[in-house]
Amino acid sequence: MEIEAVVIGAGQAGLSSAFHLRRLGVPAVVLDAADGPGGAWRHRSPSLTMDKIHGIFDLPGVTWEESGLLEPGAADAVRQAGHGPLPREQARVVVPRYYGDYERRTGLEVLRPVTVSSVTRTGSGLLVSADAGQWAARAVVNATGTWSRPHWPYYPGLADFRGRQLHYAGYDGPDGFAGRRVAVVGGGASAMHVLSEVAGVAATVLWVTRRPPVWREEFGEQARREAVARVEARVRAGLPPTSVVGVTGLGSTVVVREALAKGALGRRPMFSRLLPYGVAWADGSVAEIDTIVWATGFRSALDHLAPLKLREPGGGIRVDGTAVAKEPRLQLVGYGPSASTVGANRAGRAAARRVRDLLRAEALPAA
Repeated sequence: MEIEAVVIGAGQAGLSSAFHLRRLGVPAVVLDAADGPGGAWRHRSPSLTMDKIHGIFDLPGVTWEESGLLEPGAADAVRQAGHGPLPREQARVVVPRYYGDYERRTGLEVLRPVTVSSVTRTGSGLLVSADAGQWAARAVVNATGTWSRPHWPYYPGLADFRGRQLHYAGYDGPDGFAGRRVAVVGGGASAMHVLSEVAGVAATVLWVTRRPPVWREEFGEQARREAVARVEARVRAGLPPTSVVGVTGLGSTVVVREALAKGALGRRPMFSRLLPYGVAWADGSVAEIDTIVWATGFRSALDHLAPLKLREPGGGIRVDGTAVAKEPRLQLVGYGPSASTVGANRAGRAAARRVRDLLRAEALPAA
């Protein structure tokens, strides 16, 4: 099938891109691997309730309040604090409900479940190959996010550890941790979520990070811009994006306050190796552990783009705004500085404009 543009992924960045493409008059098809709306939110832990998330940002064209899912006047509370009239409802239920309502209200048709296997170059554009068929597109907006690629770091002795290991992607709440000796590895919001719930349930909880945490009382507009600029500089240089928390630090959120109240934020430096039932540091000290939760983040899900050979020597993909340097027909959203609820909408709008400008330039007669 031939189409002007293909959007791969229907999370926040993908829906935003599709909305703006249509508003700019660019025909596009939206492909999503999930069997329902919600993007990564549909896979979150059932214990992650609306009061525990950073906040939800309106999708373009239909705000939370307009969706009818919230009480009048409650949208600001949800956007700013992550909760309003639904503080104890599961985020994996509420947010997908909003996304599904958004698709219906805007008339965005999402083809799902469709798993894209590759994107390759053709004579006049890009060929998107999937289990449901092929689409020949003049431009592609990739919005596949990170949730499907949890990062598991390697440490010596990993294969010798005989306890339970799980990544945050598989964490479903504190049930099952009673009486366990738990190590939570990671310095971001995911680690805070686990610590806030497992502490007080497990026999012992150990928090370890590679770097000392940076605590912020406030994270204002200037700090946000500086953080975005630092990540943008890396992707423009072709380096892998840094983690968000590595740039922004940790604020005084609900889960941070709960973890602090439970005495779970006595951070230890990263251990040097794993033992069959514990971990050891370079100084010879040892802690007995039978469960490890790797809250160590995610990597961009970009394997289907491998045929385009986009990687730079530094290991990342060089991106200017949303445009890929090595393939101007490809826009990356939800990558680098736009890999957040704050940046996803802005990236979707920017990507749509880039696609429109590209198609217009190709339509102009030769001088």
